[in-house]
Amino acid sequence: MLNVLGVRIHQKKRTIPFPQSEPVLPDRFRGRPQIESSRCSSGCHRCVDTCPTDAISFNSNKITIDLGRCLFCGECSAICPEQAIRYTTDYRLAVRRREELVMSSNELSLATALQEESRRLFGRSLKLREVSAAGCNACEADVNVLNTVVFDLGRFGIQFVASPRHADGILITGCVSRNMLLGLKKTYEAIPDPKIVIAVGACAISGGPFIDHPEIHNGAGAILPVDLYVPGCPPHPMTILDGLLRLLGNIR
Repeated sequence: MLNVLGVRIHQKKRTIPFPQSEPVLPDRFRGRPQIESSRCSSGCHRCVDTCPTDAISFNSNKITIDLGRCLFCGECSAICPEQAIRYTTDYRLAVRRREELVMSSNELSLATALQEESRRLFGRSLKLREVSAAGCNACEADVNVLNTVVFDLGRFGIQFVASPRHADGILITGCVSRNMLLGLKKTYEAIPDPKIVIAVGACAISGGPFIDHPEIHNGAGAILPVDLYVPGCPPHPMTILDGLLRLLGNIR
């Protein structure tokens, strides 16, 4: 026991101070893209052609990026000779409505809080059941990281539970394959009302790289009413945490 206490004293506090202070992310982190359509004078459309999920479109001399489809691979930025698309280190990406993920400017309508009654119910204690609906385990891993001492999700009253009957909502990762459809629906139905639905990652939002494949359903929104969309492939744990806290009204 004394050895354990000695190690704890040596390690000191490891939990990040977020949201009291901004996190420090590496320069290589790809967050919210910055669009400068005015730079795209040549109209080469290389970014459109290189995007693996057709997340980029070019209409009326304006670049549009669907963050719900975007894999944040950075190929569009790398291939653009004019640097009309650049990825910043802004981790704040979560929104409440699917259409708000479609960017044609550098403004993004970040997630707003739940209604007052829902905040009263979930604001201090939110239990979530996670469902990997045919995910690759990347989004699942970054969700699990939130339970470590660095992020300490429990300090915000948010916890993951084993049974949907003990949950207030469902957090979905993966592209919702045909084989997972029934399991996802049953899990949702087992959660008592009122409940919330959170879609994490490009697959859960739009199908990701598997968009329009006959064995998937192009994300959770086609099956369930989604209350929070967290884009990314996978989204950084800070992006997920920021979205959850905004949903509960802890960040405005």
